[in-house]
This record gives sequence, structure tokens and C-alpha cells, in this order.
Amino acid sequence: MHGSRRSIAAPASSSRWRAARAYPAHLVDRLERLTADGHQLIYHRRELGFARLEQVIAVEFPAAVETRIAYVAVATAVFVLPTLIVGLLVYRQPEMILTVVDAETAASCEEMYSLSAESIGRGRTADTDWMMFGHYIRNNISVAFQCFAGGLFAGLGSLFFLGYNGVHSGAIGGYLTERGLSSTFYSFIVTHSAFELTAIVLSGAAGLQIGHALLETGAAHAAAGARRGDRESAVVLYGVTAMLLVAAAIEAFWSSAAWLPHPAKYGVAVVCWIAVIELLRVRERHAD
Repeated sequence: MHGSRRSIAAPASSSRWRAARAYPAHLVDRLERLTADGHQLIYHRRELGFARLEQVIAVEFPAAVETRIAYVAVATAVFVLPTLIVGLLVYRQPEMILTVVDAETAASCEEMYSLSAESIGRGRTADTDWMMFGHYIRNNISVAFQCFAGGLFAGLGSLFFLGYNGVHSGAIGGYLTERGLSSTFYSFIVTHSAFELTAIVLSGAAGLQIGHALLETGAAHAAAGARRGDRESAVVLYGVTAMLLVAAAIEAFWSSAAWLPHPAKYGVAVVCWIAVIELLRVRERHAD
């Protein structure tokens, strides 16, 4: 009988395998768990490569944005409306710029975007494009972090920073347009703004989502609500960080180049805006 049992072909199930080999059930179960854990570990290591990065950028990031489209719409309105309204007011009454920035800042903006500037948008303290690249990274991430972290105050902080940056952007744009510097100013901002402004709005939307989660859970469960909102917004923040790095590189090395013709900048800007819009069109892209 023992010989006939050993002549049986390899069993299809773990129970038949235990019966054929006479191994204890607890030992077989432990081996099965170790095998499953090992497979899972190897699988996760494979996910850390380029394929995983592509999955996050091309699928998870736009999908996370799409599920928060209501927050994105609110954040966009809170940023864009003050930009347009204040820009128009300052254009009609240039002296109103002093209600947003001081006279020295206004004069510095005129100098940075003057038609004779060797490098557009570069401040006096920055000697090279690399220095400006570091400055833009720090500034962009700071603004995005404010818009995101402001969500911890029931979303009010996110609304404030979105609106504040909209007012500031509109005031500078309206003032420089009235001063006859629109050609250099708009050719400077048009390309990198595809990534920078989109990232700022998405940061604000993530902050609003956290604020909403806090309000839903109530004060007694505020920490749990913040953790839930943070987990749900993590993928958005990964994408925002990547977009801000791209924006800083374009702003420092492309937008600031005074020798580039304006049509070239506008042409590349069209490509960048289309790329951003196409990236976020996850549902339509998958349907195709």
C-alpha cells in the first residue's frame, strides 16, 4: 500500500500533497504562506521600476484627478476669477498695483520684463539660469504646499491661498499689460504655466478634499479624516510634484530666453497645454 501511494502522480491540491507526502498540516500551511509572501515581495519589487512609474503618471494620477473633479472645479474658479477681475481693475487703474505689492516690487517687475532685458523674468540676485531653476523649484513647491496644507483648516486655508495667488498674478499681469510689456510677459509665462498653474490648482483641490473629509468626520475624528484625505490625495501630490519640476525647468531655461522668438514660445506652449489636457483625459483615453 505504501508503494502504491508513492507511485501516484504529483497532486493538484495541497490536501492531496499532504496525504501523499504525509507532512504535518501546520508545516504545509506555513510553507504555503512563505511562498505567497515571497511572491508578493518579488511582485512589489518589480512594480518599483519604470512600468510602475508609467502606471502612476498615465493612469493613477489622472484617475485620482478625475474622481476629484468637483474640487478641481472649485479650486480653478477660486484661482481664475480673482486673476481676471484684479487684472482688469489694475489695467484700468495702474495705481491699484500698490494695494497688492509695494512700489519696489512693481518697479522690479517692470525691469524683469522690459523689452531690453537680457534674461526675462530673472531677478537681480540671480546670476544664472541654474540659480533661477532652484529659486523656481522652491517658490513653486512653497505655493503648492500652502494650497494643499491649508486644507487642514477645514479647506479655508486652501481657498485663501488660491485666491491670494490669483489676486497677485492678476495684479502683476494687469500692471505690466498697461505698461506696454505684455509681449515679453505673456510670452514668458505661457509655456511653463501649463504645468505650474495646473499643479497649483490641483494642490488646492487636494487641500479642499482634505478639508471636506475633516468636516464630514467631525472634530472627534479629525485626525482620522485627515489621514483618509491624505491617503486619497497622495497620488495627486506625486503628479503635482513632477509637474512643478517640469515647470521650473521650462521657466528657467526656456521661458527666460530673450533670444527666442515669441512665435516659437507660443508654439511650444500650445504643445504643453495639449499634453497636460491629454494627460488628464483618462476616461476618454481609455475609451479610445
